[in-house]
Amino acid sequence: MAHAAPSSRQMTMPRRRPDVFGPRVHLAVKVGLPVVLGLTYGYWAAAIRRDAGPITAWNVLFGVVTAVVFALVFAAVCALAPLLPRELHALCWFVFAGGGFGFLYSQSGASVLSSSGLGLVTGAAVYAMVFYRYYTHEDAAGRRIG
Repeated sequence: MAHAAPSSRQMTMPRRRPDVFGPRVHLAVKVGLPVVLGLTYGYWAAAIRRDAGPITAWNVLFGVVTAVVFALVFAAVCALAPLLPRELHALCWFVFAGGGFGFLYSQSGASVLSSSGLGLVTGAAVYAMVFYRYYTHEDAAGRRIG
């Protein structure tokens, strides 16, 4: 049995996914995710640096400062990276993930060379993953589809 061919209008208009969450949920995630991830990262960095020793005021201050810096950088990357083309978008996540991992690894007392090397490897893996994701979810002009 023959079927009608789709019209050209249907082929050029991408289907949009419905937004199932309201604006309040999006705002809560936009504010809450950097805070939660920053607190987790700051606690993790302070715990690595403490190395099972006593908790001191300097250790707590280090954790708080690390958490604030991580949260601010994460929020900045989340806000600015989507405005960039996919190559620079992936590069932003490369720098963020590689730097974050390298910093955490350096707190264990590892050498600068091994911390930098593992940060580069981690960043390269994140770059490949993020670039592939955005490359497969954009059209040739760089506009997001569906």
